[in-house]
Amino acid sequence: MALVQPEVTKSKQVRQNSKDLSAAEQLARGVIDNIRDAQAIFVEVPVGSQSARAMASYGICTGVLGYMRATGIPFFIVTPTEVKMVSVGNKSASKKQMIDWAITAHPNVQMPSYKKNGIVQITEAKAEHMADAIATIHAGVTLPDFQQFLRMTA
Repeated sequence: MALVQPEVTKSKQVRQNSKDLSAAEQLARGVIDNIRDAQAIFVEVPVGSQSARAMASYGICTGVLGYMRATGIPFFIVTPTEVKMVSVGNKSASKKQMIDWAITAHPNVQMPSYKKNGIVQITEAKAEHMADAIATIHAGVTLPDFQQFLRMTA
């Protein structure tokens, strides 16, 4: 499990589109580095956004996935509903519920955290993506297309 987090300058001297391009490049490189030995890839494709900044992130994500497809890297698509149902069992599960499920299901996965007053706190903004990734794998292995893939490769 790897959390790929782009390092983008906060400088107001750099145009936002240049920052977005840098983030996209870093994410694409992170994906490529982390899927090199994968036998199967499961992806929860985003379905939209609620703000202009989130829409930019949506574009970067779909761009990286489009690059994967264009270069022949196959992946299985899992819907957000499938991800939430296979994990929490509720199609409107909260971020916290997803994180709690992932921690319970996979206690050895190191979630991003920090200490506050000596108590370890989960960094929810980062941990939610890791929890979704874990649940995406759980959902992906149940897909009929993946089951057929297994039969063909057995």
